[in-house]
Amino acid sequence: MRRRESLAAFGFLSPWLIGFAVFTAWPILYSAYLSLTDYDVINDARFVGWSNYQELFSDPKVSLALGNTLFFTIVQVPLYVIVSLALALLLNRAGRASGFFRTVFFLPKMTPPVAVGILFLLLFNGQNGVINSGLGAVGIDGPSWTTDPAWVKPGLVIMSLWTVGSSVLILLAALRGVPEELYESATLDGAGAWRRFVSVTLPMSSPAVFFIVVVNTIAGLQTFDEAYTAFFGAGNSTYSNDAALFYVIYLFQQAFEFLHMGYASAMAWVLFVVIMVITAIQMVVSRRLVHYEGAAS
Repeated sequence: MRRRESLAAFGFLSPWLIGFAVFTAWPILYSAYLSLTDYDVINDARFVGWSNYQELFSDPKVSLALGNTLFFTIVQVPLYVIVSLALALLLNRAGRASGFFRTVFFLPKMTPPVAVGILFLLLFNGQNGVINSGLGAVGIDGPSWTTDPAWVKPGLVIMSLWTVGSSVLILLAALRGVPEELYESATLDGAGAWRRFVSVTLPMSSPAVFFIVVVNTIAGLQTFDEAYTAFFGAGNSTYSNDAALFYVIYLFQQAFEFLHMGYASAMAWVLFVVIMVITAIQMVVSRRLVHYEGAAS
């Protein structure tokens, strides 16, 4: 009986297992091999050992792209969490209208990334963009978001907040799961609104906040679509703007524009290690900052 059940389970799992082996596990292992070769797709791969990694660590473009990516991630993730939490708190008080606003906040998440990149150019145009027009209406001279290197990444950070909808819904679910008796006890103890937020709301919703931080950190380190569409698309006059050169964009250029597949594979593995290290640090820090209901103190 147990053997038949095991065979049946593997039978149901086999499509996923085969798909994982063919489309995930094998490409990962093959990219590890390619990272040790000189391969241009046209000719056979030539084994070069650790040469790609040595070149990678001495390539100024890699350090530039990695610095841009880290800056974007460090600025974007906290802002993303703060905006998401603020909107979730407002939705939590919306009552019957919360269903409508949940839909409104989530709809931008459905926008294709390419469309978001084009929208960025329209909204943040330094001469006649909507953002600068709004700033001009209140007497503020807006910057050149798309051409000034100092403002390119801040503009992309602001634009990334367009898709906070999914995180808002996750945090809203966490907020609604906070027991009301905790707020009542805090109120009886004389806690004000801010103290209740710090001592009750944040600790009880910290698992959801931590999840959003981890997921968006990984996504930030792999930023590609919007920045590539806005600054590196076909016919884009700002192609040489290094302020928007993120790590995955440079990886894409090496792989599919210059056909340096071996070098691009080495870049991919370095990014994998960076993500693993940062995620491990976040996991260690979370042991002191994240409260799991029922866990021993």
